[in-house]
Amino acid sequence: MSAQAKGTAIVGVGQTNFGALYANKDAMRDANGLAVEALDRALADAGLDKQDVDGLICSWVDYGRIATLAGIPQPKIVYGLQGAGRMSGLAVQQASALIESGAAEVVALVYGNNGRSVKLSYGGEALSPTQKYDTLYGMTSAGAEVAMMYRRYCHEHNVPDGALAPIAISNRRNAALNDGAVMRDQISMDEYMGARYIAEPLRLYDYCIINDGGVVLIMTSLQRAKKLSKRPVRVAATASRGDLGNYYVSRDFFYSACQSVATEVYKNAGMTPKNIDCMQIYDNFAPIVLFSLEGFGHAERGAAWRYIRNGYIERDGGMPINTAGGHTGESYMQGWAHHVEAVRQIRGECGPRQVANCNTAQYICASPIVSSHILSGA
Repeated sequence: MSAQAKGTAIVGVGQTNFGALYANKDAMRDANGLAVEALDRALADAGLDKQDVDGLICSWVDYGRIATLAGIPQPKIVYGLQGAGRMSGLAVQQASALIESGAAEVVALVYGNNGRSVKLSYGGEALSPTQKYDTLYGMTSAGAEVAMMYRRYCHEHNVPDGALAPIAISNRRNAALNDGAVMRDQISMDEYMGARYIAEPLRLYDYCIINDGGVVLIMTSLQRAKKLSKRPVRVAATASRGDLGNYYVSRDFFYSACQSVATEVYKNAGMTPKNIDCMQIYDNFAPIVLFSLEGFGHAERGAAWRYIRNGYIERDGGMPINTAGGHTGESYMQGWAHHVEAVRQIRGECGPRQVANCNTAQYICASPIVSSHILSGA
């Protein structure tokens, strides 16, 4: 699916305080309740009421439960998406299409996750009959499969050990400036290198966090958005493409699918990578950042590990990435909180981590379903 989507905007964002939730180690939380808390905040942020919502898109949480708890029992449009990281980008695309077609006017995109409360491990549990054979080779999670991809990437491009460290270090520096982040302690190169391997060559700091939280986006037409109190954030373009198979592995590191999406999204936005002021890159595992940078033309193929060095991706560098702390610093809300950060950066609401003169932000998810949006101030 692709669309120019020049008539839609994100007008409200809301999320829970991930760090405060994480600090209470013994709490048992309901994902639906966390999502509704974020929904209340997003509606207040937009200056809208629950009665204004006529479209409901839910991921991870149950749309029936959300509608009941939130008091939105009869939306015109209802969708339930699986609880996978690639769904946040698709939810924005769906909402844009619904609004532009006239099927809905105000769409709430709702996500909640209680992975820490229920001790979710994102791998190894409830394996399908075919996946059980994968365990013989250590393929018990997406992280193991990304580690295998990165091992091949390192071999093909002569990448030295520790090349991923700038991603983890930058994420923690950004998270230190984010009151809602889970991991706010900065780390050094020595700390990164000294961390244990989870799936070699990936270390502890290359892996996303498992935490509880809720995130909600409110979208509407650009025409209506301009009548609201806050600066609208326009969906200048959005595009996606599958890179599908039985495993979380792409032989070209999602490159060809990313290239297809990049061509479409930049063309429809009338922009190039040079027009982007900051990027929010889906980083369930650190190598995905490298794959994304190369696939979307921000770095030459095989050279992204050089691109990220010397502070270039930090908040005051040439291309700030994951300015809230990313999935290894702020939270793992499967891409949803990345959208919130993109909106807040364009609005100029990020305080000490604000990127100067930020008017465009790009969201990228390189995964078995590649998606990207370019957002801009309206």
